[in-house]
Amino acid sequence: MTTDLPLPTDRAAQLRAELLADRPGTLTRLYRRTFPMVERHVRRQGGSAQDAQDVFQDALLVLYEKAVAGTLTLTAAPSTLLVAISRNLWRREWQRRQQHPHAELSPAQADALPDPDAPEPEAASVLEQLARLGERCQNILLSFYYHRQPLEQIAAAHRYGSVRSATVQKFKCLERLRAAVRTAWADTADLLTR
Repeated sequence: MTTDLPLPTDRAAQLRAELLADRPGTLTRLYRRTFPMVERHVRRQGGSAQDAQDVFQDALLVLYEKAVAGTLTLTAAPSTLLVAISRNLWRREWQRRQQHPHAELSPAQADALPDPDAPEPEAASVLEQLARLGERCQNILLSFYYHRQPLEQIAAAHRYGSVRSATVQKFKCLERLRAAVRTAWADTADLLTR
């Protein structure tokens, strides 16, 4: 007796093959077939269309990663699994929102928030502190951390007698940078709490 229904592992293998062959087309097909069901469920449960999109994209990512990794086991259609994952994700999100509801900010609180377009203070302070270290420390740290040069090359470029000397100097420079950043960060925190 033969059956026309594919075995569960065959469905997963077929989905994996489709994703590897035509990822955009396969994901679009899954999206068109499944998203309306997920959106309907999320909206009925108090969510928005944006919530439904977020939940569905997370579910689609879970399905995609498992399928491509070969760890996916399907006992139903992929759309059924996507709906189930989406429902579980939305249930968790809904519970999280119930436990931690958003509070509206007063106008004074909103004015006290930092400008989102302003540069990050800690990023600016690290670069400023690096510039204040001195040329030799700057070169060592940038060569090692940014340019990924080996310590042997750094030792030769800076005329150190051994790799160990370059390692010690790099460590000293890094500690100086850390101390300077901590001090700058503490000063910034003091200004913000005044």
